[in-house]
Amino acid sequence: DCKITKGIKVILDTVLGWFSKDMGIDLGTCNTLVCVRGEGIVLNEPSVVAVRKGTNVVLNDGEAVGLVAKEMLGKTPGSITAIRPMKDGVISDFEITERMLGYFIRKVHGRGGLFRPRVVIAVPSGITAVERRAVIDSAERAGARKVYLVDEPMAAGLGAGLPITEPTASMIVDIGGGTSEIAIMSLGDISTCESVRIGGDDFDEALINHLKRTYNLLIGEPRAEQVKIQIGSAAPLEQEMTMEIAGRDTISGLPRKIVITSEEIREAFREPIAGIIEGVMRTLERAEPELAADLIENGLYMAGGGSLLRGMDTVISNATGLKVQHADDPLTCVARGCSVYLENLEILKDALDQSGSGWD
Repeated sequence: DCKITKGIKVILDTVLGWFSKDMGIDLGTCNTLVCVRGEGIVLNEPSVVAVRKGTNVVLNDGEAVGLVAKEMLGKTPGSITAIRPMKDGVISDFEITERMLGYFIRKVHGRGGLFRPRVVIAVPSGITAVERRAVIDSAERAGARKVYLVDEPMAAGLGAGLPITEPTASMIVDIGGGTSEIAIMSLGDISTCESVRIGGDDFDEALINHLKRTYNLLIGEPRAEQVKIQIGSAAPLEQEMTMEIAGRDTISGLPRKIVITSEEIREAFREPIAGIIEGVMRTLERAEPELAADLIENGLYMAGGGSLLRGMDTVISNATGLKVQHADDPLTCVARGCSVYLENLEILKDALDQSGSGWD
């Protein structure tokens, strides 16, 4: 009887999948990307929500999410707070994350689909069982019919087009906003991995602290990110750059401008860069000898927004002695990997953590 009931559930789930817009979600600290089966990536918005201060009431009838909310970061009046509910790749505010997921699911699924969607969500490989449970609960309450979790390195490797199912080593270094996922994969699974809670946000924070400590100048996260993108680097540049930065003087309290150099920024980034390199080295030290040998030929691939920092590939290559390459469109690797899982969900779903299986 149990087998028959389970079989009926599987068939029903498959049939419902024909009439729902099943989606994959790269639930990132900085940005959330959503892909739909058969359509690819359909949404890419910041993981930010604007609420009334002291409440969890989202502004504009629940629509102040994503791009609209990010424009408010650092510029909100006293009655409004712009919140990033994800920290270090995991949920820091469950209720706000649920509202954000609900908004994104409605925005995508509202265009069609008779039934609630099945959702594949990429999560950091190092999160705990409790944190995984929190992601599943939030997605179900946000409107998902069934939730499947995939480790980010696996999704990033698939999205980068690496031969992760073959008997050879594929190595990915995915530097996101809150975490850096480093993994060596072979035969369709992770051989060894390291989830380092250092990412693009830590570079921004390091720059903010440097300016405050050295120049008594206070700037916000959006401006720090802008400076990082325009003149930030991990390795010396052929031609060093300068940039004018405006902020508030911490002593006089008045607006002030300074000029900062790319060398200064590189020095400010030294600590988070060292933390990522240590994670890469620890992963390599734990690799099986045969897989380590494969990497001499295969090298490693970089993905995620943090990999776009100038010279990041150079410092990792110098530290490891391996060939380092950027994946195509590194910002969307994880989302594209989720899309591969979506297209093959009937085959791969038993290998994924899922709601209603092992969590009750």
